[in-house]
Amino acid sequence: MEVQSSLKLFKGEAAVKARIGDEAPDLGVIGIGWAPNAMAALLLARCGVLDLGDHGLQAVLDPLPLIELTAAAQHAEVLARMGVNTLGQLRRLPRDGVSRRWGDAILTALDQAYGRLPQAHKWEVIPETFSIRYELPAREDNAPALLAYARPMLMQMCGWLSARHAGAEGYTLRWAHDSMRAKEAGDGGEVIIRSAEPMRDLEHFTRLLAEHLAKLELLAPVGELRLEAVGVERVTEQSMSLLPQSLGDGESLFLLAERLAARFGPECVVKPYLGDDHRTQYAVHWSPAAKRKPRKPEPVPELNAPTILQDEPIRLAVREGCPHYQGPLTLLTGPELVECGWWDRVPGTSITRSQQRDYWVAVSETAGTLSIFCTQMDDGELAWFLDGAYA
Repeated sequence: MEVQSSLKLFKGEAAVKARIGDEAPDLGVIGIGWAPNAMAALLLARCGVLDLGDHGLQAVLDPLPLIELTAAAQHAEVLARMGVNTLGQLRRLPRDGVSRRWGDAILTALDQAYGRLPQAHKWEVIPETFSIRYELPAREDNAPALLAYARPMLMQMCGWLSARHAGAEGYTLRWAHDSMRAKEAGDGGEVIIRSAEPMRDLEHFTRLLAEHLAKLELLAPVGELRLEAVGVERVTEQSMSLLPQSLGDGESLFLLAERLAARFGPECVVKPYLGDDHRTQYAVHWSPAAKRKPRKPEPVPELNAPTILQDEPIRLAVREGCPHYQGPLTLLTGPELVECGWWDRVPGTSITRSQQRDYWVAVSETAGTLSIFCTQMDDGELAWFLDGAYA
């Protein structure tokens, strides 16, 4: 992995080493080596040497075992009988003789390790879908304990999403029960974690899984996990500013609502959203917070909606043709005719919630700015009602 061009971005070499050393074991990495080229880094990782320290590349590579160089490993037995056991001893052999006897591949690999020849790498091909399997080192019968094994799998999924510039609406975690299980336990089970919008936030995905596993009871010990990404979509990358910005600490309200919904149930945490309806009491709908965001309604010309809406409209007194509420009201803007709802039928009846109203913005010396409307009653009389107030 080439990191030279990213050192400044990740706060320097020491910070990069610390982060890779902390996160790489979770991804299954068993050895880490730091060197100026890939072949040398591979040799250091295989031999358990972290970096060059204060020495040069040649001084560190020369004592390493010859068998760790893949191109020379197949000839290690013959070379050992000649007294050649390290890379330094191989390097000091006559190159023409090594080439005639064992071919150019061993010299090419040796020169690449010592930095004398460049090493060409094949581009990693990112698969179209993400699905990985992990066999547990020991059988596990406690559901929350599965999180420790699932988190490295989630790290790999988030890395795959980042490489594809995409986000996932969620993922499916499946587990297979141990073969020594009760017949009624079945082959395994699964839990589906979903978010309201595509993302690749490892910590949020981990928190949601923790909430679900805390309520889960395994029917039999688990021996294998499988993780699959669900609802993968390309996401628009956020443009980062070159200027310093103050970022708030803690998770956002949106992520908190999703986590609480996972803990207490989707119907216990709801959020409002604006619908395509001119009727003020029906314009706001409530939906589970974990549900995918509804489509954005088309803008419609209308008066500004009141900040505080009455549970039920309050009928106003009318004196000399002027509506009163804590005194006479002065009409500022209007009328805005709202005539709709003829399609909205009360369930089980033939009654509709049809409305024909003229909305006005009015002001009162004591009550402030109000939203009122005028409508015709069943007996033909015009009546004024208070609908809400503006903050």
